[in-house]
This record gives sequence, structure tokens and C-alpha cells, in this order.
Amino acid sequence: MQRRLAAWLLCLTLTGASAAGCQSSDTSPNPTPAAPAPEAPAPVLVAGTLLGEYTPADLAGRVGNIPLLGSLARYPIRVYRLTYTTRNVDGKSITASGALLVPVAPQAVSVISYQHGTIRPDDERRAPSYYSAGSELWTAVSVLASTGYAVAAPDYIGYGACKALPHPYEHGASLASASVDMLRAAREFCTREKVALTPKNFLLGYSEGGYATMAMHKLLEEKYAQELPVTASAPGAGAYHKSAFAKHILSSDQPLNFLSTYVWVLHTYNRVYDLNRPLAMYFNEPWAARLQADPFSDVPRLPKQLFAESFRQGVLSGSDAGITAAFRANDLHDWKPRAPLALFHGTADDYVPFFNSQDAYNAMRARGATQVELHPIQGGNHFSSVGQYTLEAFAFISKF
Repeated sequence: MQRRLAAWLLCLTLTGASAAGCQSSDTSPNPTPAAPAPEAPAPVLVAGTLLGEYTPADLAGRVGNIPLLGSLARYPIRVYRLTYTTRNVDGKSITASGALLVPVAPQAVSVISYQHGTIRPDDERRAPSYYSAGSELWTAVSVLASTGYAVAAPDYIGYGACKALPHPYEHGASLASASVDMLRAAREFCTREKVALTPKNFLLGYSEGGYATMAMHKLLEEKYAQELPVTASAPGAGAYHKSAFAKHILSSDQPLNFLSTYVWVLHTYNRVYDLNRPLAMYFNEPWAARLQADPFSDVPRLPKQLFAESFRQGVLSGSDAGITAAFRANDLHDWKPRAPLALFHGTADDYVPFFNSQDAYNAMRARGATQVELHPIQGGNHFSSVGQYTLEAFAFISKF
């Protein structure tokens, strides 16, 4: 078993790419001039600061309860805090941050962009650039880097260097752009520091990170296909079908856990899409007033108790054009990825229901995406599925 798992995580090979040359058959005296080469993208890296260097023994000690995982630590890693420029939701340039984990390896290494899950503002130090013991990067992801991957992990807007800004929770466009610009900054930094990288870019992330990974994959293929080609991605448990998810919540007669995070989505879309409605249009009292004072205050678990009836009916009927358009703008289930993509999701997830991944798989296959896979985690909920997702996602990317 140990050898199989090690093989999953360590069998990346660098494949050569060839470009076929061509000669013009135009013998006319004035052939059409060749199109000018595209300009190189403007640099985004601002600075990089070394946070620490850690031995394989250090990393193995962090996962002492899983000796098999610890045994995979192979190279020391250096951890850097990067700052870089990106765009806020209003299009203005800002300075953002993230963490870069670099293995001290004798060969070129491939890059993983790792998008973290939900972090509440009062948990700021769990953002990647702090590299704290409570963060997602500290344990398994650090061991993964030690096996021979450079890992770029964006903080997202609203954390780290731009923590004074509100985090645009579950806003696909800004999650994607902040993550892409962090990946660009990571590659710029490695070039500057003479860290040898392969051209391969892998994308991983779970929960909000899964949604961010899907948004990032789509943006990379639309706008960065030559500069940053996606080798493969493995998003986990993301809320990709926002329109259907909203109707699922607002039509439910059952108590739902974690409604406070759904409230956060509405806060974000109300602001980002300039709806600027009073919260009483979304929520019943006394919760509207409480949420105005504290967006993260406790809310009831019954949707019909929390959400205003007119708002519920407007979404369910589609007559609320503003918020319906916002949900649709953040749907990420219905497009055609070109690179291999594996969707992982617990079948018993009561936080982000499984249909989000099933709908994405169905829609993508219907569009002719032949390299999309669906990996149900049978009986897993949003939290119990994390371990299996981590192992199987690493196994998936190791095939490329």
C-alpha cells in the first residue's frame, strides 16, 4: 500500500512538447506580413519573503497520526510569502498575497495551484501566506510539496495583504483572477530565483477552494491557454450550480446546517452586482437587523424562517431579475473544459449537495468534454470526505 501511494504522488514525468514548423507556399512578391508576436503579459510579482525552510522530518512530524503519509516526505521545502498585483471586483488594481512552497529538489518540478476552503474573517491567520499551524497548507499539502511539487496558494481578496477589503465569497470571477495572478507570480518568482519548473500546472481545491479551482480552470483556458496551460484539475465539493443551489435552499422545508455561509453569498452578490438592497428585502426580522450589525451573527436553520417570503418566491419563480442574474453569472457547471478534470464529491454532503458535481459532469459531457470524470465519495459528507478527496485527487494528477 505504501509503495502504491508513493507511486501515486511521485510518478509525475515531464513530457516533451514539439512544435511543427511550417513554410509559406505563397510565392507572390508581396506576401501578407506575419502577424506580430503577442506582447508578453505584464509582470504581477511585487515581492517574495522567505518564511522558513523545513526538513522532511519536520513535515513528517506534522502528520504523525498518519505514518504512511509522513513517509512520503522526500525533499526539504522553502516557504515564501508572495505579494502580487491583481484586480478587485471593481476592476481596480490591488496588492494581494499568497504562499509558495518550493521543494529543494535536484530536478525541475511541476506546479500545483492550491485553492483553500472557506475562511471566516475572524480566522484570518488560516490564510496561506501566514503559513500557520492551523492552515490547510501546514500538513498534507506541505508533504505533497516535499514529494516534488511547487505549490502556489492564493490568500484570495480579503485576506493577507488585502485583508482590509471584504472577501467576495463564492464570487467566481474574482476567485479565478486572484488565483491565476498568484500562479503567474509564483512562476515569475521561480524564474527570478532560478527554481527549475516544468510547464505543467495542476489545480486542486475543496469546498470554496473547489469552486475557485473550477473558476480558475475556466479562466485559464479562456485567456491564458498559451501562457499557463492547464495540465489537469481536481476540484472537490464546490457549489458550481449556483442557480440550482439557491432554489434548493429556498424551497427546503428541512433544517439546513451552515445557513450563515449562504447568507455570506447574498451579502457578496448584493454588493458586487450593485443591487445594494436593504437586508430586510432578503431576511425576516429580527435577523435582518442582526445581520446588518454583524454579517456573521447566528441565524435560524429553517430557510423559511430566515428568508423573506417575497425574496424566496422571487428566486423560485425567476421573477427577481437582479439576484437571478447574479446567481447565473456565478454558475460554473455548464462549459466545456479541454484539459482533464475530475470532480470529487461526497454523496451525503448536506452543506454543498452532491448535485452540484453531478450537474457539472452531465453538462460538460453533453458539451463533448470527454476528459471529465465524476468521483462520488460514497456516504461522505462535506467534512468526512476531505481525506479521501485529498488522496484521490493527488492520485489523479499523478497520472499526467
